[in-house]
Amino acid sequence: MNANDFRRIALSLEGAEEGSHMGAADFRVGGKIFATLASQKEGYGNLMLTLEQQTLFVEELPEVFLPIKGGWGRMGMTHIRLAAANEDVLAGALRTAWQLRIEKNRKSGKKPRITPKAAPAKNLRRKKR
Repeated sequence: MNANDFRRIALSLEGAEEGSHMGAADFRVGGKIFATLASQKEGYGNLMLTLEQQTLFVEELPEVFLPIKGGWGRMGMTHIRLAAANEDVLAGALRTAWQLRIEKNRKSGKKPRITPKAAPAKNLRRKKR
């Protein structure tokens, strides 16, 4: 697998959109990030997981998954070694991160960020009575 596969699979998930975070491609649902390609040059994709999910992934496939170094990794952020992953593993991992983000979005009760279209100026003026 490679960055193009990561992108293709991430964008195949319902409601997923590509954005940019600090100059790197990210993948969002409901305006919130669930995965990035911030470590693409090192051969990794990044997944936003819980610590429990991260532990299970790393224990199951340590040659494919590893915690991101530092504080991010201690919060569940996880590298996936793209060259070591197959399509099923990558798709399952991305689906897990996507589903977690959907659940968090629902629990927060916040509506997704949608950029409103600009209203015509005439609609913004108050009518005199």
